[in-house]
Amino acid sequence: MNELLVGEGRALKHVQVREYVRSLVKDAAPGSPAPSERELVHRFGVARMTVRQAMDALVVEGLLERIPGRGTFVARPRREVGRLLGYTEEMTRRGLLGESQTLLARREQAGPGVARALSITEGDAVIHWKRLRRADGVPMCIEDAYLNEILIPGFLQSGMPTSLYDALDSRGLRPTWAEDSITADVASEEEAGHLEIDPGAAVLRQSRRALAGEKVVEVSRSVYRADRFTLWVQLGSPG
Repeated sequence: MNELLVGEGRALKHVQVREYVRSLVKDAAPGSPAPSERELVHRFGVARMTVRQAMDALVVEGLLERIPGRGTFVARPRREVGRLLGYTEEMTRRGLLGESQTLLARREQAGPGVARALSITEGDAVIHWKRLRRADGVPMCIEDAYLNEILIPGFLQSGMPTSLYDALDSRGLRPTWAEDSITADVASEEEAGHLEIDPGAAVLRQSRRALAGEKVVEVSRSVYRADRFTLWVQLGSPG
């Protein structure tokens, strides 16, 4: 009987913390900071685990979102399932300022792997665009993208855009779906130098084949710092 009462007391504290946080953030602007765990532990006199359980429930609901290295914030509206975001849009959604530095931009002949991924013939012209992507001024990833030049004539001569997906959108070629693969790996010396991490540090490698309808418009390989980037995947249909 005593154990049951203790269990009910713990559950009540968890609910109290959860509903208190809900009342504070329900009308707050997206991106506003949520109360810290330390603050809630002090206010309610409960264990940090109890506070974490309450916050986890609000994250699952979609009311809060955690941004690694920054904290917990009022969540932005969940985007439509299947909508592809460019890097700049994705960083904005996470409350970060996305920036890019071009490391290489040139016309090349497609090798066998790139040609197969882009559904073109080996030796056809492609645009190779390699960028260092930053978030709030700190390196986040290196992106190597290949584009079918036939679909985007004059791309290099028109000046490199801030956003690739916006540039494709202006040509009626914004990707509508993609095939991604993610693997865990360690950084090479060259990658570590660009990303400002130690050689051998953990990274996430993302390979993408992006299509606008049935046209393959981009294939890319990106290397993300594992200490800064968390992959979010939404499955199913909201509501």
